Amino acid sequence: MKQIVECVANFSEGRRQDVIAKIVAAIGAIDRIQVLGVESDIDHHRSVVTFIGAPRDVLRAAFEGIRVASSLIDLKLHRGQHPRIGAADVIPFVPLRNVNMADCVELARSLGQRVGEELRLPVFLYAEAALQEANRDIAAIRRGGYEALKNSIATRRPPQPDFGPRRLGRAGGCIIGARPILIAFNVYLNTADLKIAKRIAGRIRESSGGMPHVKGLGLFVKGKAQVSMNLTNYQVTSMRAVLERIRQEAQGDGVQIDESEVIGLIPRDALAGGSARQLQIANFGPERILEYHLDDAR
Repeated sequence: MKQIVECVANFSEGRRQDVIAKIVAAIGAIDRIQVLGVESDIDHHRSVVTFIGAPRDVLRAAFEGIRVASSLIDLKLHRGQHPRIGAADVIPFVPLRNVNMADCVELARSLGQRVGEELRLPVFLYAEAALQEANRDIAAIRRGGYEALKNSIATRRPPQPDFGPRRLGRAGGCIIGARPILIAFNVYLNTADLKIAKRIAGRIRESSGGMPHVKGLGLFVKGKAQVSMNLTNYQVTSMRAVLERIRQEAQGDGVQIDESEVIGLIPRDALAGGSARQLQIANFGPERILEYHLDDAR
């Protein structure tokens, strides 16, 4: 039976369309790979490339994306709203069909070793693929960004890479892992006051005592305050639940929700209990549903 793995690769380039096109072309050039979506944001200065295929094909495509990105992006010059530590910042493998998490862990570790040896990039294995407990949470690796990580590696404090050199060059490091499906969900407020977005993010994220399986940041994007989130278990904390919580918090600060957006794909059941319109998802279309693509997977 056909095996399908998803990779949701995050690259630290959201402005130079020629660079983004070269990265995407390198990924899509691998036989039997389907690129399902490319989303770039100039404020985040970040692009997300979603692609699927058989496990070994996805590994090859991810390597090519990392190779091209690391040759074209200089982290010493990069400035954006989103936390980042590398040109090819985060490369997660997600099991979709006839593949389990252990298979994706093996892919992540194989890719990490190859990237460290052939591209000479420091590689940090995270989530289910982590080899060091200090690297399991991606936030711990990215805290303080490229600049802080460069110092921690030099002084031999965590986080430390699992593969590759113990130094950061112009392309930075690469975070590679295996994880379940998550939903990248952003909510825009009808204010430019970044302090409000940061305050709300602090109230809702799990690490601050908020909602379970919610990671959140307050950012300034497209001239508005944005609550940027990853829902790491949408079946426990749904988009609808987190949107209503943000609505309540925003009202307490005298503002309202303007609209929301999803980055990448979402499972069909993530909309259970609420339509895209009710969730105020401005960029929604049928192509956002993961199963829409799986039915036609090569």
